[in-house]
Amino acid sequence: MSVMRSLASAAKGALWLVRAGGLRDQLQRLRRQEQRERWLQAGDLRAAERRVYSQNGEDGIIQEILGRVGVASEFFVEIGVESGLECNCARLALQEEWRGVFLEADDEHFAKLERRYRSHDGVRCVHATVTAANVESLLGAAAVPHELDVLSIDIDGNDYWVWTAVEGWRPRLVVIEYNAAHPPPRRWVMREDPAHRWDQTSYHGASLASLAALGRKKGYTLVATDSTGVNAFFVRDDLVTPDRFLDPVVQYHYSPLNSPFCPDGLPYRGGPFVEI
Repeated sequence: MSVMRSLASAAKGALWLVRAGGLRDQLQRLRRQEQRERWLQAGDLRAAERRVYSQNGEDGIIQEILGRVGVASEFFVEIGVESGLECNCARLALQEEWRGVFLEADDEHFAKLERRYRSHDGVRCVHATVTAANVESLLGAAAVPHELDVLSIDIDGNDYWVWTAVEGWRPRLVVIEYNAAHPPPRRWVMREDPAHRWDQTSYHGASLASLAALGRKKGYTLVATDSTGVNAFFVRDDLVTPDRFLDPVVQYHYSPLNSPFCPDGLPYRGGPFVEI
């Protein structure tokens, strides 16, 4: 009987764990849905996250941004794509049939990348280690239009320095990985090292504050990050109009009334007003 009781107890415990796990999953889904609703109400681009070929929700954010700013050449460049199975511009190549260039340094990844896109005439795969010293010569050799639509940089190291060196090309949208280990307002950039290979640690890339400062210097506005804290999205200043993107100063510095002098807020009263 003691064996039977032990088995029954174990079964109940296992059932509890299953139910608890199910409840946790349900709560997480509800939290994600609530967060998405808040982003939608605020006009935050994270509400547009959607994963098709990207690692996270970059596909949806890129599509939403391009829908707002329009496209000029239907051309992309993505630096650091591994095998091309999961990357930021695969959807543009495979679903939108854009032309573009994938650049990858690793031998094994590049072999898979080249096989995967061999039948796509508009897509060129380049086997190269991209650095600040050679990025523009690589873009020139690949006949990249000077106003390409998307430049994506994800090389787990010298990302900041590579973007710094891109001067003769003016992409409409730049997607670049940032290092979330250094939250704002920390300025932090990995010292440039062309021989760097990421060792799966927090030593890589640049902080969001440093990339935002670089973007301002180059004429780009930070319009979004993805909810996983991996990618930042920059749009060229001439395309950032108030009707297209949130004003970050207003949006993120606003706090709702929470004063001890009126803990329940103020009674609402409507009246004539002008939207100017």
